[in-house]
Amino acid sequence: MPSVPEPPRLAGIGDEAAPGLVDQLAAVRELRWNRLELRSLDHVPLAALPEADFARAAEHICAAGVEVVAIAAKIGDWSRPATGDFALDTAELDILARRCAVLGTRTVRIMSYPSGGLAEPEWRRTVYTRMRELTRRAEDAGLILAHENCAGWAGEDADRALDLISHVDSPALRVLFDIGNGVAHGYDAAAMLRPLVEYVTHVHVKDAVTGPDGDIAYVLPGEGRAGVAECLRILADHGYRGALSIEPHLHLRPHLGAEGVDPGRGDRAAFVRYGRALERTVDRIRHPEEVR
Repeated sequence: MPSVPEPPRLAGIGDEAAPGLVDQLAAVRELRWNRLELRSLDHVPLAALPEADFARAAEHICAAGVEVVAIAAKIGDWSRPATGDFALDTAELDILARRCAVLGTRTVRIMSYPSGGLAEPEWRRTVYTRMRELTRRAEDAGLILAHENCAGWAGEDADRALDLISHVDSPALRVLFDIGNGVAHGYDAAAMLRPLVEYVTHVHVKDAVTGPDGDIAYVLPGEGRAGVAECLRILADHGYRGALSIEPHLHLRPHLGAEGVDPGRGDRAAFVRYGRALERTVDRIRHPEEVR
């Protein structure tokens, strides 16, 4: 009988459950996961928290016995084009390097910069230059920059992502694969994942469908068109041992804030429901012989 794969490490982006840390911790505790990915606390990005607020949050997380699996930074994301001030990103990384050490995590989510109107050759050169510098700083701090398949030069194309990794040539730059981003950005997630899987260090789980008007609606994992189960099988077959971190987007879509639209706020009940749905999906993959 073939051996059953080890259970994955399940986690969630806390502000998808609630703005405040108390409720974020309560949500992962209700799921009995004890793992949290941090993006914002009370609507403030982690790097922008005042020192005293961060210190209190870190103490609370430690006292709760919760592992921080990653920090989702704003570096290179949809709000920071390649024409923007690079000093914002280096300053954020310097702050997060210190805060990651306190929280006991090494993984920082980044993206690779929207063009800001630059032509492709200049866009690419700018991304190369910035990523080399960010990765050098990450190496010095013992961090891993996890580049997400989202906004930026290498966000929607596996060849570009591989090119970026090859160009930077550092174990401090790896891939954060978000399963649900393919629906929103118009590509097949599983097809993109296969050539990248050996570089994946962190995973976001979300699922979505496209409505008749072209709008994206986010749904429970397995109920959409992102190919959640197929992507999880690809990861399992490759021996992925990192976290699966839920990002439901059912009630919170942070990028809408850049468009002047209310991004919403986290919902604890929906977060827990989403987590339970992921558990069922994972269980079916680990025990395919059992009929449910």
